[in-house]
Amino acid sequence: MFFWRAAARPSCLRAAASRPSRLRSYHELPPSRFLQVSEEVRDAVATGKPVVALETTIYTHGFPYPDNVALASLLESVVRTNGGVPATVGILGGVARVGLSADELIEVAATAETKSALKVSRRDLGYICGLGMAGKRIHGGTTISGTMVLSHLAGIKIFGTGGLGGVHRGGETSMDISADLTELGRTPVTVISSGCKSFLDIPRTLEYLETEGVCVGTFADGREGPVDFPGFFTRESGVRSPRVIQDEAEAAAIVYAQSKLQLSSGIHFANPVPLEYSIPKADMDRIIEEALRLADAEGYRGSDNTPFVLAKIKELSGGSSLPANRALVESNVKRATKVAVELAKLEQSDRSAGVRHMPAVSGVAQAAEKKPEISTAFIEPVAKTDILVAGSLAIDLSCDYSPFGDERAQVAPIPHTSNAAVIGQSLGGVGHNVALAASYIGSNVLFCSVVADDLSGRAALSGLEKEGLSTAGIQVIPATPGTRTAQYIAVNDANKDLLVAMADMGIFEFPENQLDFDGFWEPLMQRTQPRWVVVDANWRAELLAKWATLARKYGARVAFEPVANAKSRRLFGRDSSGAGATIRPEHTLPNHAINLACPNRLELAAMHGAARDASLFDSPGWWRLIDAMGLSPAGSRDRLVALTSPALVDEGLPQQSLQLLPFIPCILTKLGSAGAFLAQLLPPGDSRLTDPDAAPYILARTSPSADVPFGGVYMRLFPPEAVVQPSDVVSVNGAGDTLLGVLIAGLARSESARVEDLLPVAQEASRRTLASPGGVSADLVGLRPSLV
Repeated sequence: MFFWRAAARPSCLRAAASRPSRLRSYHELPPSRFLQVSEEVRDAVATGKPVVALETTIYTHGFPYPDNVALASLLESVVRTNGGVPATVGILGGVARVGLSADELIEVAATAETKSALKVSRRDLGYICGLGMAGKRIHGGTTISGTMVLSHLAGIKIFGTGGLGGVHRGGETSMDISADLTELGRTPVTVISSGCKSFLDIPRTLEYLETEGVCVGTFADGREGPVDFPGFFTRESGVRSPRVIQDEAEAAAIVYAQSKLQLSSGIHFANPVPLEYSIPKADMDRIIEEALRLADAEGYRGSDNTPFVLAKIKELSGGSSLPANRALVESNVKRATKVAVELAKLEQSDRSAGVRHMPAVSGVAQAAEKKPEISTAFIEPVAKTDILVAGSLAIDLSCDYSPFGDERAQVAPIPHTSNAAVIGQSLGGVGHNVALAASYIGSNVLFCSVVADDLSGRAALSGLEKEGLSTAGIQVIPATPGTRTAQYIAVNDANKDLLVAMADMGIFEFPENQLDFDGFWEPLMQRTQPRWVVVDANWRAELLAKWATLARKYGARVAFEPVANAKSRRLFGRDSSGAGATIRPEHTLPNHAINLACPNRLELAAMHGAARDASLFDSPGWWRLIDAMGLSPAGSRDRLVALTSPALVDEGLPQQSLQLLPFIPCILTKLGSAGAFLAQLLPPGDSRLTDPDAAPYILARTSPSADVPFGGVYMRLFPPEAVVQPSDVVSVNGAGDTLLGVLIAGLARSESARVEDLLPVAQEASRRTLASPGGVSADLVGLRPSLV
């Protein structure tokens, strides 16, 4: 099948360097039994939401049980309240976890009572996870070092905690230096704390961090000029901070720049304890000296030293250190979340151009489903593609009437009362179904849509990954009372035939200025260079027009899925003036905006009516092409009946198709159980115009002397490949979308592919979807050889 290109591919495209390249951390490795990232954290990182890592040593070795549980709940709440997603990191039964659930947090925190948890830094990760594999399932609280390692693997860049480890006093001889410092030198995670513990050697700690190449700064917190690096319980330490950070936006810019420079070291931002909880420096110095003396006298060294000294500080301060400790941790986590939020804003421009960090989830040893392990390698997520589908992504609910008892003979549900039903949920949306069908049949597909930052949106993104569809083309916008991820509810009768559907597609009604069309979707199309672009009518009229214009700009052919009667009219504008129209009077062949449309019979009638209302059938260009067909008003009916059926001609279906062909040169109308009807214009010199086998389907031929861009009209009624009994129908959702997806997949494979040759395969694909629960059938994979 030959299709005219609406516009030639530009000879010179804008340089790829004019926009940021789209990179993504998404490398699948063999399944791991040692590391698991929660779905919430994984989805948050994947969609660019601000994520804040939280450690667990503060619960296992810092605060007593059950106070530590209350603190854990508080800190996660602080993150959420300030717009972030908490990712508490710990070891549960020998498995490293990023994103502990409430029950898991309690289980880890409870070890403070029995002192059974291990304090886990980088050096201990292999040890505790290896013991877990060997059957010794130990819980562990991760230190700053351990938390940084696991956070980095999960793609988390911001970590809020209490106090940093450092060089212990006398460390120049004892070499007692916290692993936190070396970790900051080699792991690109930003740690926000109240400085290092005040009983450590602060000057040597800062010197060590400088040697490790770690950027260190202190939040000014309203102060002017140089400020001190904080002393944990006190705002002043007597040691000037290497750098001063004014606010969270400035901090985020530093993190962003360091990330873009691909520096492998971390950053430490010190946040002074809140003023009202700060303990006077002179008082704290005396307490610390005594605590250190007692630790030395009782022989506390290494990792045991810090918990002992902190306990003595609490005791010697009369308990005043405990509320200060709690307040500074809360303040640090709040500050960390605000930095993460500002960082997410900066990275949104990267997401628009294609940068996304999408770690995969690893399964624990007991998990039945093996999942890919996390990696932080950068790879290119989208390359040249066959098909770009721009359309709706929704959560679908299918309500199938299921009568029982005396109502079994009832086919339709009874109105105004409750009816028994079987309700299923799946991922849907017309655009999604078309993309999935094309993907299953073997095409390289890029799906472009939009979801809200809500539970349904996160479920939709997760569902796309499980289906194998890329999320690179999905815009995620903030959820508000008026912004929701699309949902569709279908109520079907006992035969699975649709009775009524309710669709909340308001997110696709957003005007262009609320979507980053030029910054997000155009660079994707420029880079992927699809052969076909499929657009569904859930987009508002002006966005439909923009998608079609963009496709023509990059040399792609355009297919249109009308979606519904009312929405099918959008192709011709949002009002009677034709404002925002994709098709205008001047868009006749060969300047057409749409190459192929796939309506049902009602949508075809609506499209025809909209074109008539827009006065398209009064344009000189339309009359010129219609006249070239040479059809006789008196004798056309008999010929149309011969090509189709008396019922279809009485319905006006072939006549409507014929009148729309000058604007859409190929129209495939879905007739449900009656099959499909194809009407198309053939290019001049097409072999079918002289092929005896095609002769029964040629309605008209143009005169060789006619100066028109087509050679004839091809019309053909395709009965269904197989009759589907009502008892065999599992779900009607997605059958028509499957047909279009498979058809476009075939057309994208070869310039010479013909619709009539591909249609039997597309019909079989549609039949398989009818017999499959929850949308597009995965059995389409078996049809791949038939599409060659």
